[in-house]
Amino acid sequence: QVQLVESGGGLVQAGGSLRLSCAASERTINNYAVGWFRQAPGKEREFVAAIGRNGISSYYTDSVKGRFTISRDNTRKLVTLQMNSLESGDTAVYYCAANLEFYSDGSYVPKTEGNFVYWGRGTQVTVSS
Repeated sequence: QVQLVESGGGLVQAGGSLRLSCAASERTINNYAVGWFRQAPGKEREFVAAIGRNGISSYYTDSVKGRFTISRDNTRKLVTLQMNSLESGDTAVYYCAANLEFYSDGSYVPKTEGNFVYWGRGTQVTVSS
């Protein structure tokens, strides 16, 4: 079982940037697809971005395309979410999630909560306008 720990959240002004990190306890995360979700106050948790095992295939929700970038460093067991041009609507608790995946060539990118088994506890991102 893999444990995930998010870091990098904080308070930032609109237009600013933050870099979230997701550290995995597993000896290797090479076999895991990893994603980021967020939950704003009073709203359901929503998908933000995910990356396949190959570190190349990725997918973003429309509202963050062109502003957020997900990447992974399997050697360091780290997945990062670079968030630029932040908006007040990005304020939420951000969660890292992972799922063991070995039946594709590494290009499979899960996009729904049900496709992820392991979850971190989240990190707060607050964007002030």
